[in-house]
Amino acid sequence: MLAAEKTTILAIGDSITQGGKSFTCYRQVLIPELIKKGLAFEFIGPEKDATSPHAGYGGRNTKYLLSISKDIYSKYPADIVLIHSGHNSFSKDKPVQGIIRDTRALIETIGAINPKVTILLAQVIPAGKLPKYSYIPKLNKELEVLSRRLISKNFKVILVNQADGFDWKADTIDDKVHPNASGAKKMAVKWMDALLPLLKPKAAFSRNQTECMFHSNHCFHGGKPHGEPYSISLEESSSFVPHAGLRRDKLVAALLR
Repeated sequence: MLAAEKTTILAIGDSITQGGKSFTCYRQVLIPELIKKGLAFEFIGPEKDATSPHAGYGGRNTKYLLSISKDIYSKYPADIVLIHSGHNSFSKDKPVQGIIRDTRALIETIGAINPKVTILLAQVIPAGKLPKYSYIPKLNKELEVLSRRLISKNFKVILVNQADGFDWKADTIDDKVHPNASGAKKMAVKWMDALLPLLKPKAAFSRNQTECMFHSNHCFHGGKPHGEPYSISLEESSSFVPHAGLRRDKLVAALLR
């Protein structure tokens, strides 16, 4: 079976990304679902728990994440970065513009290291811990504006609306901030919807995919010129002439998987 190169993913955020013993983290739901779909991916990052590596830091805000972003992303230059950050500030401090400024700088820092990176930027989940988090609705509106500005500057940013459909009364634990199982599932679904178009299957062909692409510098069939790709089926494999070290038995075995 031909293996696809894994797409690397780095999840950056606060405790909602880090996870904890008292609540359910979206990674606990998201990663098993992506595995079930047979996708070629790998979460990477400086921290690690039983679910996966990550870059989640409990109690930390976006300014802190910005301060460590260059070091982290230089060591873990993922193809895709998930950002869910906006909590751990106080409405009395009018934090929205500062969070937006730090989020923009965070994305610009990552983009300077890897211009091809895709950023999945979350509008953060609402919280019932009020008035502390009463600024979140305004923040989410500004995050949408920020995403449009970054896209206009050729950053690959995809806005993920984690707030839509998330009800803190039903989807958080007793602290009214961190997701329960229902909330984590809702977050995972939103991330998955954004990730699926970006991820490849683990293999180029499988039992349900009897056609596969081979290049004519590895096998020669029906007078196809070298350098021209073409597809074959299991039935057609018997007419292939082994070339450049490709054995017919291995080809057939691969098609049968």
